[in-house]
Amino acid sequence: MKILVCISHVPDTTSKINFTENDTKFDTNGVQFVINPNDEFGLTRAMWFKEKQGATVDVVTVGDKSTEPTIRKALAIGADSAIRVDAEPLDGFQVAKELAKVAQDGSYDLIIAGRESIDYNGGMVPGMLAKLIGANFINTCVSLEVEDDKATAVREIDGGKETLTANLPLVIGGQKGLVEESDLKIPNMRGIMMARKKPLKVVEPVAETPLTKAEKFEKPAPKGEVKLVDADNIDELIDLLHNEAKAI
Repeated sequence: MKILVCISHVPDTTSKINFTENDTKFDTNGVQFVINPNDEFGLTRAMWFKEKQGATVDVVTVGDKSTEPTIRKALAIGADSAIRVDAEPLDGFQVAKELAKVAQDGSYDLIIAGRESIDYNGGMVPGMLAKLIGANFINTCVSLEVEDDKATAVREIDGGKETLTANLPLVIGGQKGLVEESDLKIPNMRGIMMARKKPLKVVEPVAETPLTKAEKFEKPAPKGEVKLVDADNIDELIDLLHNEAKAI
């Protein structure tokens, strides 16, 4: 089984976020980038298929050279090879088109992507990718098993979970639950050294024109000051909640 894992290069959630050029561009200075958490759950599940079923695992990202440390981490975790599409990711459709070309060229049986990235939270790419390559698609996936050419997946739905079966080729949008957090792999020194020797192929983009454009970014309003109310002063607490916080 050939597996392609789509990796997004995203800011660590602990990074301080700023914008430049009149709040029209994200400021990357001083920001630590990581594998998108939803993608990391998918990569870990792919490694299980490699260890248990002998699958081959490639990873792919759309981005410039600055994304390569993130890709190398995926290789250190255990992926066999990596592909970087040399293009700036500007919108979901553009990224899906670039990934579709890689997927079609590689004839993959299973494509694992995160249901969304934690930076823009678009949630569009996996579904559009599946449509572009004519593959089956299961989103919000929290469990995945593959036997021969058939997959059994569990996905989250409103109020519960749903179990589905689908034939390969298949695209899934994975998330927390696809593996346990305790199963996530931390690259060891041997993996890091081996990653340096694994192939990282850079391919030219198909140059798809983005359909959307970010006009401006805006930070959330800063949190207000905390007001402390004496535990015995219930009347004041109710008054503040009703008249100031408008919570009741």
